[in-house]
Amino acid sequence: MITIKNLSHEFVIGKKGRQTVIPVLKDISIEVDKGEIVTIIGRSGSGKSTLLNLVSGFIHPKEGEIWMNGVKVSDLNEAGFADFRIDNLGFIFQSFQLIPSMTAFQNVELPLILKGVSEQERKQQTAKMLERVGLQDFQDHYPSELSGGQQQRVSIARALIVNPPIILADEPTGSLDSETEESLLQFIKELNHDYGITFLIITHDEKVAEIGDRMIELKDGRIVEEGVLA
Repeated sequence: MITIKNLSHEFVIGKKGRQTVIPVLKDISIEVDKGEIVTIIGRSGSGKSTLLNLVSGFIHPKEGEIWMNGVKVSDLNEAGFADFRIDNLGFIFQSFQLIPSMTAFQNVELPLILKGVSEQERKQQTAKMLERVGLQDFQDHYPSELSGGQQQRVSIARALIVNPPIILADEPTGSLDSETEESLLQFIKELNHDYGITFLIITHDEKVAEIGDRMIELKDGRIVEEGVLA
């Protein structure tokens, strides 16, 4: 489902003539099978967030290939990746990334609007999705009126609404208390089991990393350990 081949990336800082090259990722290769949960763990500065941004298409790799769902996405231009993203990828962010002026219902509905789904159909799909994540009684609430766990469930509902085969998660429990974190991790496992969604999860938290089928550790831009979890 996701294939990363010999991926390397660097950032160039400073003005022309006084530039400094900072290597971030060095020859990364990863395979993620359909329906698998793979977690990427590493300390701040290990390169894990850059890796997720590359897979998401928000930045373009200096070297290497990225394939997802049979498409070589590393060859796509910005518009092409945007089209691929809306049909194939869902995102869960640490800070939820909900639009504060929109209700829970409107936040979840938004991807369907962008896809051009008819009003009647998207209203039905959004209502069903909010029920799936247990928020049918909170659909008219704004993000500021929801708890952290509820906001993250809205974020997950928004990620799921287009039925993506892949969900990319960036520190999905980073803004949650321990009890809410446990509930959310269980929910992710249920989604994976029930719907066969492939998850690639970036985290610095070993507890989060342990929900995966496999855990990959990054250090200084390289894979230093990879193992199957029981």
